[in-house]
Amino acid sequence: MREQPPSLTWRPLTTEDAKASADLLNAIETVDRIGENYDEEDTLQELVDPYADLERASLAAFDGDVMVGYMKIRYRPVAEEVHRVFLDGGVHPDHRRRGVGARLLDAGVAAAEVVHALHHPALKLVVDVHKAEHIAGVDELVRSRGFAPVRYYRYLEHPLAGALGDAAMPDGLRVEAWSEENDEDFRLVRNESFEDHWGSAPMPADQWRNKITNQTFRPEVSFLLRDGASGAPVGLVVTMCWDADTAATGVRDAHLMLVGTVRAHRRRGVAGALIGHALRAAADQGYDRASASVDSASPFGASGIFEKAGFVPTTGHVRWALEV
Repeated sequence: MREQPPSLTWRPLTTEDAKASADLLNAIETVDRIGENYDEEDTLQELVDPYADLERASLAAFDGDVMVGYMKIRYRPVAEEVHRVFLDGGVHPDHRRRGVGARLLDAGVAAAEVVHALHHPALKLVVDVHKAEHIAGVDELVRSRGFAPVRYYRYLEHPLAGALGDAAMPDGLRVEAWSEENDEDFRLVRNESFEDHWGSAPMPADQWRNKITNQTFRPEVSFLLRDGASGAPVGLVVTMCWDADTAATGVRDAHLMLVGTVRAHRRRGVAGALIGHALRAAADQGYDRASASVDSASPFGASGIFEKAGFVPTTGHVRWALEV
């Protein structure tokens, strides 16, 4: 017989919940081992996301002062034909198999409908959940609510000790590091290079600041590639590093969050050159490892580009979707 849930308090998340959120996510990491550790600044950054409507589209469960579960929705400011909202959440290991996750998932789907009606009511709504494939119970729970797997992702790692491959730039192109002056070029290249990627949408400036150039951004390992003749930006690599991960593991990881090439310059070795350049920069600056996450079904050969650069696959993630 399933153990009855304790008496919990339920309410929307607020920005005051950053510490409790970090504590919950770190407790989850001790069991799920997905390689994600958090400090209060990390979780606050997620809570102040301009496209997370905490009042209408979040819910947290508390056992006394301890957060034991949460869900929140991130909607899209720009969408065409389909509005894909992202449903994030988790349950403390000590409170699983008690119906907490089911209640949060149901609340998340309902909240997705609310924000969808506010922002893109004329479009089709799809709710996405992204979770590591090895987490016990996720498959069973999301399938029970009608979600189906639509995409698979692979996490890749590259140790930075020892020799690294060639980082030569293609002829006619020059590389430059991130600066405040070229930050907007970075964002525009990201949007142009990802416009034909599955599930991607343009990233407005406020979302760029929240999700990319925040406290985890590493400008010294982030580079833009320009056409030497026209000066037009044609590719980018953006690197991030989480201090909480370094503190928990002792490994300083340079995560290549974004690698992109505008369509007119693809198949010229731009992505591989940028990855190689970033690897060398990370090694020179004392990083222990580089990592990345790639869409296994990418038509642009992302997995092959990273593996050619020396990355090896580790854990897998699944993108689940529910058409509402």
